[in-house]
Formats: sequence, structure tokens, C-alpha cells
Amino acid sequence: MEPLPHDYSVVASGEATGDVVVSGSGLSSLRTGPPLQFGGPGGQWSPETLLIAAAADCFILTFRAVARASNLSWTALRCTAEGRLDRVDGITRFTKLIVRALLTIAPGADAAKARRLLEKAAEACLITNSLALIPTLTCEIETTQSEVLTAEDRGEAPAETPR
Repeated sequence: MEPLPHDYSVVASGEATGDVVVSGSGLSSLRTGPPLQFGGPGGQWSPETLLIAAAADCFILTFRAVARASNLSWTALRCTAEGRLDRVDGITRFTKLIVRALLTIAPGADAAKARRLLEKAAEACLITNSLALIPTLTCEIETTQSEVLTAEDRGEAPAETPR
């Protein structure tokens, strides 16, 4: 990793109506628009969905780094994220973020270590750390034999951990 600070730059272009085009140096352009909830056409990325997608994407990329540093062997990570937009004290903002992680590991791998590393990734994710809300992580671990190991299966409390 390069020393901090890191700077990122994008350009968003739009006209009075139609899509907004978001681009960055060396990146594919992305067409966006308002979601249905704001009177938009739907069916495309919006600033709201991009923000929630950034949280899910960052979680996976952070987990990769944490798992690599801890020598955890894993097969796949599926992350779903849900955000709630609400009005608080007269300001419309995201008030809730729930990240659900389903991690696939090999049979016999250390599920407890995997869970600790998922939680460490949630704590280290720079996108969620930059938001003015407290995200919630729920996670499951499964083996490549599709045997889902839940907290309840191991006699543990459910793994919903607000940060």
C-alpha cells in the first residue's frame, strides 16, 4: 500500500434531464440516475445504490487483505448490504447499514478464526468507517461441501454485531 493520504478523483456529467455519466481516469464510465423512490426511472445505478455497493465492495476487499495477512484459506465471500435512508433532525441521510457476509471455507478450516477475521474486516472497512452511522454485520460460514455453519449450530450467540 502506498503511504497515506490517497487522493481519488471522478467526474460526473449530466444535463437537465437524462442520465448522469460518472467516470474516472482509466475506468469505464457508469450511467446513473435517481432511484424510483426519488421519481427516477429505476433500473440503473443511483448515488444511493452506489454508496451501499461501495460498502459491500470495500468489505470484501478489506476481508481479502485481512485473510491474506492472517493466512486464512477461503473460497468465496458473498456480501449483501442494505441501507436505510431516512430524515433525522430535518436532514435526509443514511441511518442504517446492514452487511450480511456468507463466507465459504474448506471443510475442516477454522470457522472461529474466519468469523474473527470477518469481524476485523468490518471494523477496518474504510467506507463504513467514513459514514455517520453504525453499520451492522451479520455473517455465516459455510464449507465447500455446502454445510452451513451458523452460530446457533456451534452453540454460540447469533453473530449480529453492531459496530
